[in-house]
Amino acid sequence: MDKTLMAHTEADTCRQFVLPRLYAAQWNDTQIAEQRTFTDGRIVMAGETPVRKKQKRADYLLRYTRDFPLAVVEAKVVHKTAGDGMQQAKDYAQILGLQFAYATNGKEILEFDFLTGLETKIVDFPTPKELWDRLKASQQLSEENSERLLTPSYQISGKPPRYYQEIAINRTIQSVLQGSKRNLLTLATGTGKTMVAFQIAWKLWSARWNKSGEYRRPRVLFLADRNVLVDEPKDKMFAPFGDARHKIEGEAVFSREMYFAIYQALAEDSSRPGLYREYAPDFFDLIIVDECHRGSARDESRWREILEYFDSAYQVGMTATPLRDDNKDTYKYFGNPLYTYSLGQGIDDGFLAPYRVHRIVSTVDAAGWRPTQGERDRYGREIPDALYGTPEFERLIVLKARTEAIAKHLSAFMQQNGVFAKTIVFCVDQEHADEMRRVLSNLNPGLLRQHPDYVVRVVSDEGPIGKAHLSHFMELETETPVIVTTSQMLTTGVDVQTCKNVVIVRTVNSMTEFKQIIGRGTRVREDYGKLFFDILDYTGSATTLFADPAFDGEPALITEEEVNGEGEVIDGPRIVGDEDPDENGEEPEPVREDPNPLDDGPINAAPRKYYVDGTAVEIATHLVYDLDAEGRRVEVRKLTDYSAETVRKLYESPLDLTTRWSLAATRAEVIGALQERGIILKDLALAAGQPEVDPLDLLCNLAYDTQLITRKQRTEALKSNTQFFTKYTGEAAVVLMQILEKYSEFGVAEFDMPDIFKVQPLSEHGNVTEIAAIFGGTDQLMQAVEELQTLLYTSQTE
Repeated sequence: MDKTLMAHTEADTCRQFVLPRLYAAQWNDTQIAEQRTFTDGRIVMAGETPVRKKQKRADYLLRYTRDFPLAVVEAKVVHKTAGDGMQQAKDYAQILGLQFAYATNGKEILEFDFLTGLETKIVDFPTPKELWDRLKASQQLSEENSERLLTPSYQISGKPPRYYQEIAINRTIQSVLQGSKRNLLTLATGTGKTMVAFQIAWKLWSARWNKSGEYRRPRVLFLADRNVLVDEPKDKMFAPFGDARHKIEGEAVFSREMYFAIYQALAEDSSRPGLYREYAPDFFDLIIVDECHRGSARDESRWREILEYFDSAYQVGMTATPLRDDNKDTYKYFGNPLYTYSLGQGIDDGFLAPYRVHRIVSTVDAAGWRPTQGERDRYGREIPDALYGTPEFERLIVLKARTEAIAKHLSAFMQQNGVFAKTIVFCVDQEHADEMRRVLSNLNPGLLRQHPDYVVRVVSDEGPIGKAHLSHFMELETETPVIVTTSQMLTTGVDVQTCKNVVIVRTVNSMTEFKQIIGRGTRVREDYGKLFFDILDYTGSATTLFADPAFDGEPALITEEEVNGEGEVIDGPRIVGDEDPDENGEEPEPVREDPNPLDDGPINAAPRKYYVDGTAVEIATHLVYDLDAEGRRVEVRKLTDYSAETVRKLYESPLDLTTRWSLAATRAEVIGALQERGIILKDLALAAGQPEVDPLDLLCNLAYDTQLITRKQRTEALKSNTQFFTKYTGEAAVVLMQILEKYSEFGVAEFDMPDIFKVQPLSEHGNVTEIAAIFGGTDQLMQAVEELQTLLYTSQTE
């Protein structure tokens, strides 16, 4: 093999061979995206420090227009075959929803056509028009529909659509243009459904598409079940529509083109006919239904009649939940999704935050609670004899001590992990949310003195005050409120981008609702230090639903700990690997008469609660679940166990690891490989309780049960190597000895050159050039430090 060719890199192949051949095929710079990164890299949490894995990056992404990609090209170095890159090209094409994949080494070109299933060796790249015509023919797109499909999207400064959003937008528009009346998109919470909805509406509006074929802009209705789901999109994301926007409230307006409404404002009720009937059945061309799983498609729903009334409109349903028993009516109505982007995919791509799940169990949740014979509650009512468990707490039995124990534990958790970390507490009902707010407030008087709104309740009963608190809670720059207690109002449609803690204090039996709750924390805001979040589960709902095979986004970490009645941790933590909402989105609660100790008359027929003040409750267990770097659940085990298993998989023996570690270049590769798998050496040393041990010795001890050696012991062993130090005299020997002492005190990072020479006492010898001169030049200095490191890890210790 020609040595010149062997020296070529993939970058050389791209620059010298691939790009000229793309230009020759009439692709221009606006159509060629070189080294295009299309994921952010999975965030890995195996210790305390989150790290990102490598991003996925295509060598070339070929676009017909700015918004319509056609193909991916994977380049390999010239001394490899084009076939070596084909599998990766196909993988990337499938992820990106493309029909054409190319692999090349600069000399030969292979094409895989997903439309025909054929892989072919070709002489030249096809032109943009040739690829577009092939795609058009396979999709049976008319010229008119082709032009509309290519209508430019609205450019949002600094925020181009992500690859999956682009797929969802283009597939939906193509489906509508080709006459599909009902369409469904399944996109996980936090992946930007509102932006997708806006671009679909904008492109069809800009293209002057409408169902009648007239030359006019379409009339679009954006429909949801909560005001927060329509008000914020209308005022923010859909702002480019300008005066074409209108929210339907109280009366019908016919002069606009971009309408917004909640079902409740349109539907019939006992006091009025449906407002929707003031519009002609064919008035709307397109209806976009946000959170369509929340009742809109149920046969028995009063809202179903709205969609059926406007049956001639093209309808696009958007949901965050894949098909399950509790939402199958949605899929029956809209059909199979045009595109699905799951929670698991979002976490794997690094667009969504991974999470730790803490399972906290109180003594009464673990064993149940039973009243003593004849025991009466706060209001003098005899409590029926039964063994009450988690599903009954706060619904039938209110244990004041349980609420206090949970609140103490949560307060202690926040004291340890950040008192200003935004937190949502999901309670059983509005009454429970108010009691939790009160207890949490009284446990944090110092914070409440400075910030009276540190803990607030946000439920429908709070009205405008609650909405104001919610607005402040959602703002990125506002410090308070920090803790919001709620029951149903925040399960969906609330974008709290910096939410760090999702707290579950009520049982959740629906996977659909569970995913909505989890979605409150999945946003990533790296600029605000938000890369992961914690789920504190006090009822077992999370861990039960995580075990469901249908769940596609397993937790990043699960811990277990025991706490007492004061909320103090006494053991642990240990790592272990629908009713229709009302207008404000709050689940209706049964009407009940407040218990009155002076009234012996019957309480109304709704379920009664018994209020118990005197029992003792402690937190018994706290589990923490995690994911490994591949997204698999880490079972009950410590970070040290996980690290040991990882090292054994990566390196055959202690000698293999030591050989790689002793050289600076290969040591960096070892550290990088561990970081990609979520193992941060500083965190590992703390977890193992061995901050004075060299990372190499700690890894070998954990993985291969070798002897633990401190950095000081290694330093002393090397000092006894007179053969090495006699090679250097005078100031050179002093410099090397000072480097060694720095290592002994601070660790292997002290070998980083030239930074080490910028700190005392080494900086006293002069700048880097002057220090190099002491050794006879830069090469000699680097050789001396390299030899020092090698001997450090090969010298015998006692």
